[in-house]
Amino acid sequence: MNTATAILRQEHDAILRMLDVTDAIVQQLERNQRVAPETLAGLLEFFRLFADRCHHGKEEDLLFPLLERKGMAREGGPIGVMLHEHEQGRSLVRQMGDAADAFSNGMPGAGTRWADAARSYAALLRQHIDKENNVLFMMAENILSAAEQTELAAAFEKVEEEKMGAGTRERLHALMDKLCAQVLSA
Repeated sequence: MNTATAILRQEHDAILRMLDVTDAIVQQLERNQRVAPETLAGLLEFFRLFADRCHHGKEEDLLFPLLERKGMAREGGPIGVMLHEHEQGRSLVRQMGDAADAFSNGMPGAGTRWADAARSYAALLRQHIDKENNVLFMMAENILSAAEQTELAAAFEKVEEEKMGAGTRERLHALMDKLCAQVLSA
């Protein structure tokens, strides 16, 4: 069985793939190339459900509280930084959502607004993931016992089903594969 931190790192890999798709869409919009509104909607669905509700939900509901109970400070420490960045990401996704709605309605400048918010979101998440993978998770691996990692990993599965519903993970991974094939192989 995977450890809790290994599961979160695997989820980071999926998020990074979708950030690559996002970067490619940003470039297409900047070149005034045609982008289907469904592509923006698919990216938003992935980031809202998988990155935020599922992945960040596991961290905020389970990992961070456990690390706090084990003595890691929230305020002035890595947990506080991660929580602040989660909120920054949510704000940028809201901006992307507003711009995507305007884009699908043919509003002038909406593609540029989406691209600007998406570029900021991708930059934020890339540095956030780097900090989690190379600082926070390494600290967690030193603090948590093997049993705690196993218990946390099992709890992740329950949270995932509660937060997203049965079959949603598979549907989102299929969406990710489809968008990667459409956008990155073009």
